[in-house]
Amino acid sequence: MVTTSTPAPSVPDIRNRLVNFKVRDVYIPDAREVLVELYGNDILQGRVLDLTDSGTAKQAYAVVEVEGVSHHVIVPMERILGVL
Repeated sequence: MVTTSTPAPSVPDIRNRLVNFKVRDVYIPDAREVLVELYGNDILQGRVLDLTDSGTAKQAYAVVEVEGVSHHVIVPMERILGVL
């Protein structure tokens, strides 16, 4: 039996070239690490939908709706930077 094999395609040499890719496609480090490093100090703004009832501001959390984020975010009350 004779088998013919096709040569494996070679990887193009793109060293020292700029490339584009999606954050979600980053393999290492975890994409969340990349986002925190790039945007971890950015300030978000949203509408508070609910508050926890813990009795003290240090243990309370706000449930916040942020435009462009598909899930509500939970933020410790002590980390709220300002109220408009």
